[in-house]
Amino acid sequence: MNKTPFKFRLRTTLVIPFVLQIVAAVGLVGYLSFRNGEKAVNNLANQLMMSINDRVDQHLDNYFSIPHRINQTNIDAIDIGLLDLNNFNRAGLYFWKQAQAFENIGFISYGLADGRFIGAGSIMPGKGVTIDEFSARTEGKLFTYAVNDQGDYGNVLQVNPYDTLKTEWYAQAVKAGKPSWTSVYSLDQINFIAVEAVRPIFAKSGKLLGVIGVDLQLSNITNFLRDLKVTYSGRVFVMERDGQLIGNSGSQTSFDQVNGKSRRFSALDINDLLIQKTAETLKNRFSSFQQIKEKITLSIEIQGQRYFVLVDPWKQEFGLDWLIVTVLPESDFMTQINENTRNTILLSLVALVAAIAFGILTSRWITRPLLRISQASEELAAGNLDGRVDIDNGIEINEIQTLERSFNSMAGQLQEAFETLEDKVKERTADLATANESIIALNERLKGENLRMGAELDVARQIQMMILPKPEELENIEGLDIAGYMEPADEVGGDYYDVLYTEGLVTLGIGDVTGHGLESGILMLMTQTAVRTLQEIGESDPVIFLDTLNRTLYKNVQRMNSEKSLTLAIVNYAKGKISISGQHEETIIVRKGGQIERIDTMDLGFPIGLDGDITEFISHAIFDLAIGDGIVLYTDGIPEAKDINKVQYQVERLCEVISENWHKSASEIKDDIITDLRRHIGTQKIFDDITLLVLKRQEEEIEKV
Repeated sequence: MNKTPFKFRLRTTLVIPFVLQIVAAVGLVGYLSFRNGEKAVNNLANQLMMSINDRVDQHLDNYFSIPHRINQTNIDAIDIGLLDLNNFNRAGLYFWKQAQAFENIGFISYGLADGRFIGAGSIMPGKGVTIDEFSARTEGKLFTYAVNDQGDYGNVLQVNPYDTLKTEWYAQAVKAGKPSWTSVYSLDQINFIAVEAVRPIFAKSGKLLGVIGVDLQLSNITNFLRDLKVTYSGRVFVMERDGQLIGNSGSQTSFDQVNGKSRRFSALDINDLLIQKTAETLKNRFSSFQQIKEKITLSIEIQGQRYFVLVDPWKQEFGLDWLIVTVLPESDFMTQINENTRNTILLSLVALVAAIAFGILTSRWITRPLLRISQASEELAAGNLDGRVDIDNGIEINEIQTLERSFNSMAGQLQEAFETLEDKVKERTADLATANESIIALNERLKGENLRMGAELDVARQIQMMILPKPEELENIEGLDIAGYMEPADEVGGDYYDVLYTEGLVTLGIGDVTGHGLESGILMLMTQTAVRTLQEIGESDPVIFLDTLNRTLYKNVQRMNSEKSLTLAIVNYAKGKISISGQHEETIIVRKGGQIERIDTMDLGFPIGLDGDITEFISHAIFDLAIGDGIVLYTDGIPEAKDINKVQYQVERLCEVISENWHKSASEIKDDIITDLRRHIGTQKIFDDITLLVLKRQEEEIEKV
């Protein structure tokens, strides 16, 4: 016998694991506190960066939508005659009013295809909103007019040479042929950068009349970024794909005036270390700012300090493609986190000492009654069946009291069991013998019932297969090559198809009864009988045909207390024409060259047996069928057949197989379809009946006289 090398008392076994767990828990709490602090910093930084980025993104969307909305408003005014392109006095006053209404708009204007130009805006310091005009009355020069508060023209403030058709904004708009943006440019005289929203003006005939534009100041973007109140040493900046700055939240401006000329700064050479190093890191990592295609977050180190970075490509529908970059230093978040971590560790140590002391006391309370149970168990094992445990412990612990009561109950039951065991064994043996006889008799009855039901199902299946059209029947139909196939998923299937020929009229029927089994098979037999009866009496009206069939089956289904119904399509062929009626799967018409036409039958009928009157739902469609043309009918067991990966066969694949093999006979086409279907199904079980009917028109034999 193997002996355990070490033995421990219960009290020691309880205390040591408890203390070890507490020590491990405190250590883990300290570690997790530190790690959670780091995660909290990352999460907080990411949330703050995302919040800042979303605000910048929304501001840019709103800010840069204004110029194009103004252009659209002015185009609409031109279209409805409120703004006459040739009335420069009214146009100048109109733009003068608009320029005053929009604070951030620098200039509003249009240039015509004949070179004339009119516009208004604030482009001269201290002069307010002025009007610029280039026309015949300005003697081929660009005149800048002062305008008083009433909108009256004043003195000419300056005269400059000008060629509308050679300006960059006009040429870019004509080339684009649609609303777009010009490149960012600077106005030296008032020291600001701007971008212009331009849009060509077309006559109703499509002739180019000119270009309309709105200049938008970009200096206010920097003001907005500074007002975001990013962390003390964080930065937010917007730049073009070549690195040229649009705006930033730092103290260094994105552009400045040097020797009377406005100079823009690149993010790579601006006198702001954080922006500069961030731009350098992004360029080195992606080789080019153009390679940044989606929103990314990363962390970088600058002079030994960690920074969180969020880069978001911002695009405007009319062509602007910039980058929004948010940079936040880790140090702005860590002070409070470090303090919280220290407090957590101290509290954990205090909790550790208290938990160890409480664990020792608890182990003493628990082990005292358990030791008494152990001693009573040893007495019981030694044969003393009268031994019991005293449940008065002085400490009310529910689980221990339950254990003591259970032990006393078990001891009493064990004592009783020894005394009555032999009588109970005899009683149970007699009960088992009686139950066994009943089970044997029941099995015999079930075997007989199964044999009877199997015989009934076999007879029903044989009858079902017997009424299917025979190959020799199909061969005797002149002018048509017909092949059919049906394979039930169960012993008795719910699919139906038939081909009937009477006095030059060929009737094809195909249907699918809901469910499977004997009841579905009986409804299929009733359908075949009713269809043949109506065909034999020469009923050709599709409405009367299907209505009579439906009423017959509906009453039988009601009598059977069944909820079965079926989809059914009836196709009549005579003298090169087919008539399709009834609701079923799509009917596939195949032309001589293999071209496929899919006919939806949803509007040609209604499920049979579902309602007593379906007259209003019945319709029919007629199609020509030339020599070499044909039709293919099928039930849903073909397109919905699944392979081992639950991928369906689909109607599209069925059509491909039909088209590729249409040059063959109907029987060969049928075989190719079934072969391809089985190749798709593979080892998967067939869950639904498979029924297929192929009809192909061929030349009729001419009897020789």
